[in-house]
Amino acid sequence: MAEEKHHHHLFHHHKDEEQPADTLVYSETTFEGTETEVDYKKEEKHHKHMEQLGELGAVAAGAYALHEKHKAKKDPENAHRHKIQEEVAAVAAVGAGGFAFHEHHEKKEAKEEDEEAHGKKHHHLFG
Repeated sequence: MAEEKHHHHLFHHHKDEEQPADTLVYSETTFEGTETEVDYKKEEKHHKHMEQLGELGAVAAGAYALHEKHKAKKDPENAHRHKIQEEVAAVAAVGAGGFAFHEHHEKKEAKEEDEEAHGKKHHHLFG
């Protein structure tokens, strides 16, 4: 076999393989070869999109949990299965909500870092 096969696996990534096209890399600009500046606006936008995805996931999982709760009442023969699926969906909704909350704080942090990098002053009155 003259051709080598390159497989991209989730858990067996080798350093000599090139990065997949869908990998997110924040842009960096170098100044005089010593300092790097991260594009905080791009990072803030990324966290905003991830926060919105988390919110969407929470709403979708919550709606599915309510749907399964309704099915459990209407289908007493399979009620136990529907109750389990309802609980799993509820846990997924809570997890997605937590992820959205986490991304919200990451977005705020990126915004604060951007303001610090560009010399904007903060007046913290209560803390």
